[in-house]
Amino acid sequence: MSAAPQEDQLGALGLILNIVVLWNTVYFQQIIDEMRAEGIHVRDEDIARLSPLKFAHVNFHGRYGFALPAEVAGGQLRSTRKPADATTSD
Repeated sequence: MSAAPQEDQLGALGLILNIVVLWNTVYFQQIIDEMRAEGIHVRDEDIARLSPLKFAHVNFHGRYGFALPAEVAGGQLRSTRKPADATTSD
């Protein structure tokens, strides 16, 4: 017997949410590695306080849309932005 459609949808949303959290975690690690390679001291205590859930693109209740940049579709990570490159329109 199959689950009700709502249960299927909830299961799919949970899977997508887990994927987004993993994606954020991979990029956290990339940024930390870049900072350390540039000689920036990153304290382990600060890393312990990071949460891959506290971002506007983590949506617990809605729909997700995915448009992959060419570099990501090719298997590479997106390049990370430096604070000077960041815009306030995110």
